[in-house]
Amino acid sequence: MTDGQPRTAAAAPPGPAGAPGSGDAPATAEDDAPALPVLTEPAEGVPEVVADAAALADAAERLAAGTGPLAVDAERASGYRYGQRAFLVQLRRAGTGTLLVDPDALPDLSVLADAAGDAEWVLHAAGQDLPCLADVGMRPGGDLVDTELGARLAGFPRVGLAAVLQRLLGVDLAKEHSAVDWSTRPLPEPWLRYAALDVELLLPLRDALLAVLDEQGKLDWARQEFAAVRDAPPAPPRTDPWRRTSGLHAVRSRRQLAVVRELWEERERIAQRRDVSPGRVLPDRAVVAAATAMPTSPAALAALPVFSGPANRRRAATWLEAVRRGQALPERDLPPTSTPSSGPPPPRSWKDKDPAAAARLAAARDVVAARSEELDVPVENLLQPDLLRRTCWEPPSPLDEAGLRRALAAGGARPWQVDLLAPDLAVAMRGAADAPGGAPA
Repeated sequence: MTDGQPRTAAAAPPGPAGAPGSGDAPATAEDDAPALPVLTEPAEGVPEVVADAAALADAAERLAAGTGPLAVDAERASGYRYGQRAFLVQLRRAGTGTLLVDPDALPDLSVLADAAGDAEWVLHAAGQDLPCLADVGMRPGGDLVDTELGARLAGFPRVGLAAVLQRLLGVDLAKEHSAVDWSTRPLPEPWLRYAALDVELLLPLRDALLAVLDEQGKLDWARQEFAAVRDAPPAPPRTDPWRRTSGLHAVRSRRQLAVVRELWEERERIAQRRDVSPGRVLPDRAVVAAATAMPTSPAALAALPVFSGPANRRRAATWLEAVRRGQALPERDLPPTSTPSSGPPPPRSWKDKDPAAAARLAAARDVVAARSEELDVPVENLLQPDLLRRTCWEPPSPLDEAGLRRALAAGGARPWQVDLLAPDLAVAMRGAADAPGGAPA
């Protein structure tokens, strides 16, 4: 294609709603609708990667001379490297074109954020990219549009970038390089072409999506959600991150949990030192297998199938020592079977612990589900489930609309969510409390 539009493989135009391009199921051999055009080449070709100070200064000048919103994307090396840092940053703006920037060579990109000023940022799944962009000095100075979040609010059944492009712009985006090791240097040209295409259509996608949200009467809701994503503070460190080990449900005793913790922490130290993904040092299934088998000798450890590989055999002494540390811990130092929480207990126990709270939660969930269906907004986007549980477990006093408005706002609900839900939630929760078996409001 010409006039600044990406080149595509030849194909017929997209079909009607429900066909490919509508965000529904992908095309199959039985579909009558023609295939969508597939993006193959960036509009201006693949730009040179910005990887030195002089090129960065030139990129900043070009960015400052551009106009309108700024499309932003970042590529990480998840599953390959330790942590979630960015290994490529893609930017595109009218009058600037596409920039591909190497944050591995240039760890401080704040000059680019300064050059963009208060331009609106456009990202897809902004919550994934903003932390790694902040690590290299890039933070939005103005408004933000998250095209994935906007697609959720619009009620699209599929919200991946390729699916939303299909639905709104009638083009297909190949994703064959989405999971590659972006820490590779030099980056292969096909990967760079993919990266340039990934940011190519974010700006026209923004325009099309905001038009849909405006037509649905949801544009103000979306703006409030986008601002909440932009202004969200950094996530606090996880409590007991080792408890996220896959398969931990198979570990029953506190002693076994101690072994999981020791193995997890040892693996973390090795992964950080080698700058590799922890799962490449020792998979979760091996951690759980060792904790449940409790081997006491190198032979017993090596007998576990998940420890039969050459890398694990070389580190057998390291892993066995971690197991022994967990086995030797005094009883008082063993981790509890579950992490103490300041929030309400799991809802499955509410009926026994507090029947009135269980009744409030059931009634409140019905309200949210009904509004979700009516507005075609996912339940979790209509109101954060944890906030709903906390409000039902410890309701405001008095339990009326004004009290619920205060409670929801204090819990982080946006004004549009409070306005939509507080009146009906107040009625439903009061009714649940007044029902037979409930407690007085």
